[in-house]
Amino acid sequence: MKATVEQLASILVFRQLQPEQLTSLQPHTIVQIYQTGEIVSHEGDRLPPRLYALIKGGLRVCKTATSGKETILRTLASGDIFAAPALFGNGISPATVIAESEVHVLMVDREALLAAIQANPEIALKMMAVFNQRLQQLHETVHGLVSERAIVRLARFIQSAAAAETPISEQGACLRLRLSHYEIARSIGITYEECVRLFKQLNSTVSYNRGGKITILDWKGLDAIAHGIEPDAFTQISRRMP
Repeated sequence: MKATVEQLASILVFRQLQPEQLTSLQPHTIVQIYQTGEIVSHEGDRLPPRLYALIKGGLRVCKTATSGKETILRTLASGDIFAAPALFGNGISPATVIAESEVHVLMVDREALLAAIQANPEIALKMMAVFNQRLQQLHETVHGLVSERAIVRLARFIQSAAAAETPISEQGACLRLRLSHYEIARSIGITYEECVRLFKQLNSTVSYNRGGKITILDWKGLDAIAHGIEPDAFTQISRRMP
């Protein structure tokens, strides 16, 4: 089925477009629905030349080693774009994309997208900003795996996840994304058991509840840990502050 104007407007890179511009894209769109656990694309698949975006649900982007160990590269939420090689590269999917819930994936034909970019170059700038941010996160992840302690990697991962429009409640800042211990462990290169143990160490800074609900209770404390200060040391420093 074709996308609605509202669905197109929900995509981050299209949010500045006028209704008539979105309407002109509609004939060149497809909305595909996937159920929980379905594969959206396999690593190595040939991808049609389209923009891929998530308009509902959550996606897990991962790679699997020859040993069978899965590494989660990122999780995607509504409004995110993905599968950059379909537009800018060799058209080969660099990772496997899996539906974590019922998801609606929007696809826009490349030629129609290029016409929209020609009329509104800011679309390209926003796309470049998204992919540049992911490249920086990848560099930080690689650096962290080599040189940072696991608790620092966890704190930075939570900070990164919190950047996705985190709402503030009376209990603290609740992450929009729901992330299981397994997903987090596979994202920062640790075991499930170690992830559970590290969250217990962060219990005065971050709350983790059933269903993957993460709430940041102390932003300063989380930032301190992300910069290498031990949780107990930050607590002692905080108590000495007037």
